Amino acid sequence: MNRVSFIELPAANLDAAKKFYGGLFGWTLADFGPTYSCTMTGDVDVGLQGDRQEQALHPLPVIQVADLEAVLKSVTAAGGVVVKPIFSFPGGRRFHFRDPSGNELAAAQYE
Repeated sequence: MNRVSFIELPAANLDAAKKFYGGLFGWTLADFGPTYSCTMTGDVDVGLQGDRQEQALHPLPVIQVADLEAVLKSVTAAGGVVVKPIFSFPGGRRFHFRDPSGNELAAAQYE
């Protein structure tokens, strides 16, 4: 556990992004509502976030953890800053934080 399991990319035009990655790499993307789509390989998957209100500014690495609340405490104790508190999504829960260098990451616990 404690491994990068997901990379989320901001997608200014979701349909264009799906067509680009699907055509370029042959990825099959599953839609989760009108503004989100992702691969479902079970390895390191890629998500495309089309909702500008929900997008990170840069690619967002998501780290799979076993105990989300414990990691939240560890992030703040280590000097990280929580920028999006724990929330649910289809398949689990996660939160976003910034490391001391200002990089945004997420920690996720999957169901």
